[in-house]
Amino acid sequence: MPGAYWIAHVTVTDAEAYGKYAEGAGPAIAKFGGKFLARGTAYKQLEGNDRARNVVAFFPSLQAAEDCYNSPEYQAALQHAIGAAERDLVIVEAME
Repeated sequence: MPGAYWIAHVTVTDAEAYGKYAEGAGPAIAKFGGKFLARGTAYKQLEGNDRARNVVAFFPSLQAAEDCYNSPEYQAALQHAIGAAERDLVIVEAME
């Protein structure tokens, strides 16, 4: 299995609520073997829509990444992000 990446581009509109999302999302991601590779670090927008927060997390498999997203733990955390951020999230299978 080559693994998979979560790639998220986020504009936070309510920092307090989004902080609650992050508190719950981190442990949920770790539970499924996810590891943050970049989270809110420096970036340079070259094309497309700019979002001030960019996150990349690696998972051991595409299935683990999907299972994490659909898990009760992550979905509970996600409720805090709704209305607190504009987000784009994609799961991309890694190459071997």
